[in-house]
Amino acid sequence: QVQLVESGGGLVQAGGSLRLSCAASGRSFSSYAMGWFRQAPGKEREFVAGNRWSGGSPYYADSVKGRFTISRGNAKNTVYLQMNSLKPEDTALYYCAAQGSYSGNYYSTHTYDYWGQGTQVTVSS
Repeated sequence: QVQLVESGGGLVQAGGSLRLSCAASGRSFSSYAMGWFRQAPGKEREFVAGNRWSGGSPYYADSVKGRFTISRGNAKNTVYLQMNSLKPEDTALYYCAAQGSYSGNYYSTHTYDYWGQGTQVTVSS
């Protein structure tokens, strides 16, 4: 079993930055892909960023490209989402997710097997 715990959310003014962390425990993650998703009130959960756990070119939603960066920590069980130039429309509950096996699809929620509980990000104008 895999457990994912997000942290780092909070309230920030537009233009500010936050770094979200996702700590994973359980099975080895060397073969998994990781992703970040977000869900705003009344909206569907949407893809933000994803990458193979072993590295490679990351994938981003167009809305965050150039502002957000997904990375893996030196501790092999941690993944980060660095969020810069935040906008009010980035306000959402942010989720970390892991794929049980490599699917090649980072964008769809149904390709992820494990989810964290979410961390709230609120950007004020």
